[in-house]
Amino acid sequence: QVQLVESGGGLVQPGGSLRLSCAASGSTLDNYAIAWFRQAPGKEREGVSCISSTYDYIYYADSVKGRFTISRDNAKNTVYLQMNSLKPEDTAVYYCAARRGLNYYSNYIAPREADFDSWGQGTRVTVSS
Repeated sequence: QVQLVESGGGLVQPGGSLRLSCAASGSTLDNYAIAWFRQAPGKEREGVSCISSTYDYIYYADSVKGRFTISRDNAKNTVYLQMNSLKPEDTAVYYCAARRGLNYYSNYIAPREADFDSWGQGTRVTVSS
């Protein structure tokens, strides 16, 4: 099972940017789908973005479309979430998750927590002035 470690969170002003990283160890990510989930205070965890190993499935939640970009660097065994034009409502703990061979095939299908078996510990993002 792959181990995941997120980094890159922090405090940023509205309109600012952050890049989250999800570094893997124990296995290469080549054959894994990777998702970013977030959990805001008092809310359920939601899928923000997801990318398949073959790049034919890339999902963004409506709330982040046009602002967030997911990418993967298999050579570095790392997946990124570039977050631009951040809003206070983006404040949450962000988690990356992995599942070998997973592909939803339709970019309209949100990732489901139960489908992922490897999780990082989370990185906190706070958007506030």
